[in-house]
Amino acid sequence: MAFEPPRRLVRALGETAPEGDDWLEKLPGLAREAVERRELTVERVQLPGGRSSLVVLVRRADGTPAVLKLAPPRARPESERVALAHWGGRGAVQLLEPVSEGAGGAEGSEGSEGVLLLERLHPDVSVRTLPEAKALLEAAGTLRRLWVDPPEGQVFETVAERTGRQAKAMRAGADAAPEVAPLVDAALSAREELLDSPPEHRLLHGTFRQSKVLSGDRMPWLAVGPDPVVGEHAFDLARLVRDRVEDLIAQPSGATTTRRRVRRLAESLEVDRDRLRGWTLFRAVESGVRARRVGRERDAELLLEFASWL
Repeated sequence: MAFEPPRRLVRALGETAPEGDDWLEKLPGLAREAVERRELTVERVQLPGGRSSLVVLVRRADGTPAVLKLAPPRARPESERVALAHWGGRGAVQLLEPVSEGAGGAEGSEGSEGVLLLERLHPDVSVRTLPEAKALLEAAGTLRRLWVDPPEGQVFETVAERTGRQAKAMRAGADAAPEVAPLVDAALSAREELLDSPPEHRLLHGTFRQSKVLSGDRMPWLAVGPDPVVGEHAFDLARLVRDRVEDLIAQPSGATTTRRRVRRLAESLEVDRDRLRGWTLFRAVESGVRARRVGRERDAELLLEFASWL
């Protein structure tokens, strides 16, 4: 079978690829090798697929349905592997291959670097298909199960480290587009205040949103696609606040709805409301500045308008 990367994956990785990166060119060969090594039968490539990995629906030698996921090093697939192993299927998709001893978040078992074999969920059914209120409730309940102490001996990126890198890019974006400077300044100030006294140090999903929660057979809803990070709950919940941002912007009462959503999510997951608002502001501005940097002007406009409501 030809493993042609989906257009969305090619476009998304092209926006972030460092100079000289040839992972996309190598991907068809990597996929064939991964399939042969595991004696898998390929059903199809998942389309439109994700923005950071190739997802292939497969069957194992015994006929069990599974998912083969291949991701470039910059997507930190080995951190994902260690986090999934630590969660052990509680709230998240089950990892079907073990993590080798001493992996330390950097290596999987032999021949599996950047390759994950996962439990098959229902890829076309996410909580985003539910009515908005129900979707938020189910997504929040799934997220709560993932908030556990980090595994001992494993090194994950911290919220301070990740947002530190992002802050540098945001400052550069503000220099290039002075009209966004007030929002960037507000977001960076919020970050500094939030990092002064984080209330907990937990393993987080890192990129959680409604589309990352899929229907399963083992449990009704399970999270997929983490980019794990260690820090406070409010950082993880912040991305969920702006889900369906297009719908929020289209509503005359979008700003009021957003503030109500912050309050309800904070109360339901026992997160400080001001901390959730602060991280929501930072993450929305960061995403908006990044979208503008790569030419996604419409996305940038939506995200920055949303951020102005906070």
